[in-house]
Amino acid sequence: MADLDHSSSDDHSVDSREETSQDSKLEFSEDEETLITRMYNLFGERWPLIAGRIPGRTAEEIEKYWTSRYSTSQ
Repeated sequence: MADLDHSSSDDHSVDSREETSQDSKLEFSEDEETLITRMYNLFGERWPLIAGRIPGRTAEEIEKYWTSRYSTSQ
């Protein structure tokens, strides 16, 4: 039973590390930012289409980046 308790606390620390790594992925290079801006101007909020042009990025990451950077509701 002690092993089960220990593994559950490990699961929590893994989740924390995953959240941290996701936050660091929101750091985009200047080239990525330029490409996202160009693609957004062409296609609008079609995040999966934009993500398909940027290796290693998901639609969710790009949308989150865009809304945190360019959202007009702030």
